[in-house]
Amino acid sequence: MGDAQELVDRQCARFAELDRDLPDRYLLPKGDPLMARLPGGGTVAGLVVHNRVPRGSSQSLWQATDTFELFPLLGDRPQEGMDGLLSEWRRRLSAQEAPAADSSCVVTWPSRDARATRALLDHGFVPLSCLAIRPPGPSPDEDTKLSGTVKVRRAGPADLDSVVELALAEHAYAALVGASVHRPEAAELKRIAARLRLAAGSGPGGDPVWLAEQDGTPIALAECGWIDPDRQAGGHRLRSGRWAYVNCVSVHEQARGGGVGQQLMATAHDEFARAGVVGSFLYYNPPNPLSSVFWPRQGYRPLWTMWEVRPATALR
Repeated sequence: MGDAQELVDRQCARFAELDRDLPDRYLLPKGDPLMARLPGGGTVAGLVVHNRVPRGSSQSLWQATDTFELFPLLGDRPQEGMDGLLSEWRRRLSAQEAPAADSSCVVTWPSRDARATRALLDHGFVPLSCLAIRPPGPSPDEDTKLSGTVKVRRAGPADLDSVVELALAEHAYAALVGASVHRPEAAELKRIAARLRLAAGSGPGGDPVWLAEQDGTPIALAECGWIDPDRQAGGHRLRSGRWAYVNCVSVHEQARGGGVGQQLMATAHDEFARAGVVGSFLYYNPPNPLSSVFWPRQGYRPLWTMWEVRPATALR
């Protein structure tokens, strides 16, 4: 991988032309090197990281137990480079006898790179998730009339049961149409995470959790927070500065389509703007027929797409 830095430099230059909101850097983790020679001459490379998620961890709710993630270095040859690297990766996984169940191959790549998209589709990948961003500012106005009285307020420790119920409903739906994974311990894991989040969020500067109530009954949830990409693991996919993120939004099935989610996010976006963030981001599932419509209407657009093959042995 002696030419790796040259590949990185050319790749970053191409990313800058593709999308001005992509970060200037492409950071690489420690991993196993992968290299492919292209038919027309030249070489592309990458690093493969194998991550085994412990059972009973929160991470197990949104990814396979055995995840093989590829970080490609394609220079300025996205389509043929991605095709060649994925072919070489398939051969390696076959030789390693990757698990045939509860496993996945993952590639995270700029959403606007249509040439690389073609190669990913040809090798059996599907876009199960994307990182979407939004500039700061108020939510777009929508002419939606709410039935009944809807009040949005910050949630606290006393709201634990309502928060868990709504979070579990969102997780169950996402497991049907997206990247989330149903696990028997999901309810316990969600309760632990919600308890910690509500306790921390009730203090100054804590990660905010909002509930929307209709006639006094909780019907929608928004779990949000703050990060600085330069100080956060995995933050290398965002530009520097303080960001707000949206971790989970859930609207009760009977309340969907009535504008509750819009009102909930208007509250969140107003607070994000007051905090002076660079922008806000979230992950949503393109195959999800609800989130794929709702989030673009709120001003979010894909920056990175997480392509997956499940199980890992299905890589073509």
